Amino acid sequence: MTRYLCPKCRTNRSRFNIIEQVATSVKIDPQSGEIVERYTNDNLDPFHIPYRGPQFRVQCGVCGLVEAEERFAKSAEHQP
Repeated sequence: MTRYLCPKCRTNRSRFNIIEQVATSVKIDPQSGEIVERYTNDNLDPFHIPYRGPQFRVQCGVCGLVEAEERFAKSAEHQP
């Protein structure tokens, strides 16, 4: 695990929420908004790009800031 420091409130080093991001690829009917089809990474159609975002994000348990893990880790590196 990596040490964190909230880049916004600059006081929290111990209370965080790890938010796991689980992407679901779908095709939606443009008129009704209904899900027409669900995809897996093995059966995406040629016009559907697989999710390439971060696997998780971090939320400060004090001020509520939600950012990429790297921001919290870099803050901890710069303020030992």
